[in-house]
Amino acid sequence: MDSTLACLAAWMPRQRWYAAKGRPPSLRLVSWWDLDAPDSPPVSGDSGARVRTFLIADEGSLPAVLYQIPVVERATETVEADPEHVIGSPEPGSTFIDGPFDDAYAQALLRLVEHGGVARGPQTTATGRPASAADPAGSMRVARVVSGEQSNTSLIYEGDGVPVICKVYRQLHAGLNPDIELQEALAGTGSTRVPTPIGWIEGAWPDLTTAHGAVRGSLAYAQEFLPDVEDAWRVALRAAARGDDFREAAHALGAATADVHRGLAQCFPTHAATAADRDATAAAWARRLAIAIAEVPELAARREAVEAVYRRALDVPWPPLQRIHGDYHLGQVLQAPGRGWVLVDFEGEPLRPMTERVHPDLALRDVAGMLRSFDYVAGSLRLDDPDRSPGAVREWAADARAAFVGGYAETSGIDLDPRHPLLAALELDKAVYEAIYEARNRPTWVAIPLGAVARLVERPTPVP
Repeated sequence: MDSTLACLAAWMPRQRWYAAKGRPPSLRLVSWWDLDAPDSPPVSGDSGARVRTFLIADEGSLPAVLYQIPVVERATETVEADPEHVIGSPEPGSTFIDGPFDDAYAQALLRLVEHGGVARGPQTTATGRPASAADPAGSMRVARVVSGEQSNTSLIYEGDGVPVICKVYRQLHAGLNPDIELQEALAGTGSTRVPTPIGWIEGAWPDLTTAHGAVRGSLAYAQEFLPDVEDAWRVALRAAARGDDFREAAHALGAATADVHRGLAQCFPTHAATAADRDATAAAWARRLAIAIAEVPELAARREAVEAVYRRALDVPWPPLQRIHGDYHLGQVLQAPGRGWVLVDFEGEPLRPMTERVHPDLALRDVAGMLRSFDYVAGSLRLDDPDRSPGAVREWAADARAAFVGGYAETSGIDLDPRHPLLAALELDKAVYEAIYEARNRPTWVAIPLGAVARLVERPTPVP
């Protein structure tokens, strides 16, 4: 096993989903299971491969991060995989392949999701939970991996039956992933604003925080795949580049967002915002602002103005707290022909602990996230083409933002203005967070959130 951990330690830091960039891993094997175990569906007749999923704790992080590492082991002379997806050779004559990029794992994964069953390992189980509406295909489907994901790995299956996309969670947490919980609940109400669930895999593994006991959590989630669709970011970016009127589409997106929020409020408990909720939110705003000023000195001159916006938000009534999307932007919405806007990826912010992601929150946080996303459309166009008229893209973004808020207000029944003190504070906090992110990762983009901060603190914020 030492050779396996050494092999994984050399490979994991190069993966997009690995959290601790810039330092070597400190790995410990927690457990494993084989997908061709007796209680689980067979691996599509591929006797030349062993399909094993490792649970690996990286104890160099505090707290330790638990990773799910699916691996297909093949005889080295038979390997035809792209070298980019080869993990390494822990033993002479044996080669590990990153599971999602090998058909043996891809087919075993889908069979476990669609047909159910249990795969077992030391103190560990992986149980397939088919959704009630799922209609498993009778034959194998062609699988491909979605490129560009940061936190997870998704496979798309096409062929006989309904196309399916299955997301494999790379970092594991105790508890049902909200990606599954919220979409299952919405689909159960008959909502067409989310894809139809196909099923998921529930895991049980040793508790990292204690010497005894086990925890349960989500390993993978499969849902209907909508082919030949674009996400709202690409649709909006193209419209803005052409100068096309996006107000009708943005209004419909606002209505779809409100429709989902209304559905979530019906499916899950809500509660009135308490003094503790306000204090916790205010503390989070202050903490993020302090970090941002330390990393982006240009914000220091606006500190008092930012804090004034936050104070105004604390002086107005707050709506009830409820379950929300949690990481809402144009890239999380699909434009499906004949169906309208469809929301996806309800996982919440991947770096937040699962216990925080499932707490009721302000629905206006999602609204603020989408407003920032429209601003990013305009900002990215200006960065790509500095000669483009700044007034034209600003006007496009302003029209889209106003139409989105109008659609949301009309469907939700909330009397909402884009300058509402609470909405303004939530958008400002999001822009402050973006300034930190851009300074760390894309310094040339930091002008986008800095411009938003300036706009949000300088314009009047009426109290309703």
